[in-house]
Amino acid sequence: MNAAPETLRAPLVVEFPFTRSLGPVQSAFLTGLRERVLLGVRTEAGRVLVPPVEYDPETAAELRELVELAPAGTVTTWAWNPEPRRGQPLGTPFAWVLVRPDGADTALLHALDVPGLEAVRTGMRVRIRWAAERHGAITDIACFEPYDGDDDGDRDPAARPHDGVFDEPVAGIVAPARLDYTYTPGRAQTAWLHDLTERRTVGERCPSCAKVYVPPRGACPTCGVATTERVEVGPRGTVTTFCIVNIKAAHTANLGIEVPYVYAHIALDGAGLALHGRIGGIPYDQVRMGLRVEPVWTEGGRYPDHYRPSGEPDADYDTYKELL
Repeated sequence: MNAAPETLRAPLVVEFPFTRSLGPVQSAFLTGLRERVLLGVRTEAGRVLVPPVEYDPETAAELRELVELAPAGTVTTWAWNPEPRRGQPLGTPFAWVLVRPDGADTALLHALDVPGLEAVRTGMRVRIRWAAERHGAITDIACFEPYDGDDDGDRDPAARPHDGVFDEPVAGIVAPARLDYTYTPGRAQTAWLHDLTERRTVGERCPSCAKVYVPPRGACPTCGVATTERVEVGPRGTVTTFCIVNIKAAHTANLGIEVPYVYAHIALDGAGLALHGRIGGIPYDQVRMGLRVEPVWTEGGRYPDHYRPSGEPDADYDTYKELL
């Protein structure tokens, strides 16, 4: 018997810019930060919420009464971050803190710059350190820092009313979203990936329902039993469903893929469910359910680059209707 391949591991990154427009409350809040003004919003019950929201979380009433809060506040709880990561507010160890600004009833999450873990405590007084360059984003608050000012003189429990009017208000933001993680595919998918390098597509059969899973997951999600019998499927298959992509993405542009293009669910011959693949070699508006396709491999590729029409007649709907 051949020894099982070593389980694979790979660093993966999911990253995209999230663009959103702002309503009057969020626009005032972010524009205020640009102008070094911290705003909250007052509810019908008189509570002051920060960051401000457009609707009362308790009654769903629309909220529009903005109030200006002091830049100083009190730490309500905290967590130490010994190893800052890419994109975090500070490059040296810091504390994530919830700070209740003077005059507010809720707390704001941000970073606290302190020399070490022993310098943080619940109840400590802090204040905003404003960024040198501000553009109307939460990063206009560079961080919080310890504050030794006169507690009584710096508190403003009433919170001053503010009309929320600024010159050139911020109308929208682009917030980058990024997730870095290490992926371990496990025994079943490690074997699947190794087989793909040999241009073989191998799934695993459930001993109970006999369905062949491709890619294999190591267990049947329907029967809840382990899958160990390996079954080679394909290489040809049938398009069961598909979508036309009209939005450019960086990873596809780098590969020379122009919009529009098609991604489809493809039921490989002998498989018990469909996998995901790009369709090429045919105009996007000619892709259809039932289209018979085959894989196209590139030189040195570890998996099919795309699937193209095989030249066979379209599959009858009854042969793949259970795989939609």
